[in-house]
Amino acid sequence: MIPAVMRPLAALALFLICLPPPAGAQTPSATAGDTAQAQAASMSAAPTLAPFVARYEARYHAKPAGDATLRLVQLRSPQWRVDLGIEGRRGMAGVLGLNVQQSTVFDALDDRSYRPLSQSTVRKGMLLGRTSTGVYDWAHASAQWRGDLKQRHRAPVALQAGDMSGLLINLAIVRDARPDAVLRYRFVEGGRVREHVYQAAAAPEPVAVGELSYSALKVTRTNGGNDDTIVWVAEGVPTPIRILQREDGEDAVDLRLVGYE
Repeated sequence: MIPAVMRPLAALALFLICLPPPAGAQTPSATAGDTAQAQAASMSAAPTLAPFVARYEARYHAKPAGDATLRLVQLRSPQWRVDLGIEGRRGMAGVLGLNVQQSTVFDALDDRSYRPLSQSTVRKGMLLGRTSTGVYDWAHASAQWRGDLKQRHRAPVALQAGDMSGLLINLAIVRDARPDAVLRYRFVEGGRVREHVYQAAAAPEPVAVGELSYSALKVTRTNGGNDDTIVWVAEGVPTPIRILQREDGEDAVDLRLVGYE
């Protein structure tokens, strides 16, 4: 799932880095040694959180537009922080100098429970500049955001167990994706609440990303209306291999993992 603030100009251009092939990846000439059934079985255990830095390339309507970095940092136990940074470099994103920074601080109560504590978004550019911050007050089951938001989005939001920010849903899909699984999440961010439902494919499929090839499970959002989100996750990789957002049946934002460490 791509956070809403990424949609207008969040395509990311090629980010050249010199890393060995990540775990779970193969060179084009390599042959997968495990069958799809074996890999599906190995995905049955929830992955344990571990710090990482992932770099993406992407396109906006098939045109390069910028770079992105997704970072997971461990704070004092049980707290973590996930950060997304986007910098527009090409096309209209480059002209506008688009820069988006998002962060969510959260508690990892166990391998299957991510509880957000705070969330922030900063958008900078030649024609825009907006900042918002929110706090999830679990003691009072309420969340509230302040900053450059519409008045209705500044009102308190009633929290339910399992509520997550957009960045946490990205992590949760990697955590929860299993063949044929139906994944349900409640998105709470920026004063908005939305139900997200995803359907996982029956088995992993080959996904080429640059010079690498992954055996990845396709997970598709089924209740996004005219906006479709498709996420591919691979065994042993802590971040999505690819995130494709389609609008009105056409590819809009396409993020592809370049490397991670």
